[in-house]
Amino acid sequence: MRFLRKGRPGGEPTKIFYASDIHGSEPTYRKFLNAARFYEVDALVFGGDLMGKLLIPIVRDAGGTFRARLQGQDHHITSEEEMVAFKRALQTLGFYWREMDPEEYRTYEGDQERIDGLFDVLAAERLREWVALAEERLAGTHARVYLCGGNDDTDVVLSAIDQEAQDRVVNAENRVVPLDDEHVLVTVGYSTPTPWSTPRERTDDELKVIIEDLLRDIEDPSRAVFNFHCPPLDSGLDTCLKLDASVWPPTPVLERGQPVHYGAGSQAVADALTAYQPTVGLHGHIHESRGIATYGRTPAYNPGSEYGEGVLRGLIVAIRGGEVLGHQFTSG
Repeated sequence: MRFLRKGRPGGEPTKIFYASDIHGSEPTYRKFLNAARFYEVDALVFGGDLMGKLLIPIVRDAGGTFRARLQGQDHHITSEEEMVAFKRALQTLGFYWREMDPEEYRTYEGDQERIDGLFDVLAAERLREWVALAEERLAGTHARVYLCGGNDDTDVVLSAIDQEAQDRVVNAENRVVPLDDEHVLVTVGYSTPTPWSTPRERTDDELKVIIEDLLRDIEDPSRAVFNFHCPPLDSGLDTCLKLDASVWPPTPVLERGQPVHYGAGSQAVADALTAYQPTVGLHGHIHESRGIATYGRTPAYNPGSEYGEGVLRGLIVAIRGGEVLGHQFTSG
């Protein structure tokens, strides 16, 4: 792959760094922000699923110690150093935590509504910190970061983007926003239904309406970058384990003792790529399906995700005049 430099025929392309599905992981998000300078890109585009998946209570115990349970293991925290290390591990995994005494802990037991409320408070607090950090890190540069939610995020938490955004952060959530002088970014953060019944799922018919409403007033869809959290159906960008949703938690479906894989993407997204032929399609949602698919002249990408290991999987795309000039997958 090569990127054109300023002064060459045709001018300098716009370089995008794209990543998705970091699910609250602090070191992974910081790597995402650092990519602006490291890769010398013009735009950081995020593809959805900002929020973490778990809230870990850290309960005070006798003698000033604490106890917590993480990934099936009990932890007895007896010193400040152990607490720092434990919270650092939670930050990498993208989990939230709350220190509480046993009485407070008991008020949450069995009360899902109260747990969900605390979850949203802590997730919104972290997202506000992330937006403020982006404004600080990108101050004095020309780069902007375009944020949106995914199917695992809640609208309550996503409102934190607008609360903190100033100059460098753009809330791209279900909107059409300028990307440069000739391209626009079209973002849809919803996904088709999943076995996990996540907060922001829509049927394929509903996704089709949302997409068409956004594209209705775009003069030239060929100059649009589609930032759709859900990948196109049966594209290879959406291949994952098939899960049995009749049990909780959902478990893998087996045939002859082997796990079944299937395409969990959206036909509405595939149809939009085919019909509108945008500059490029950027997708996430299915962490294990890193790859490329082609729809006519339009390449579509999913960089995948390994956020729980603190690894940022990403994609650099150079665009100019409604065309992709080059791409490169990244990992680090």
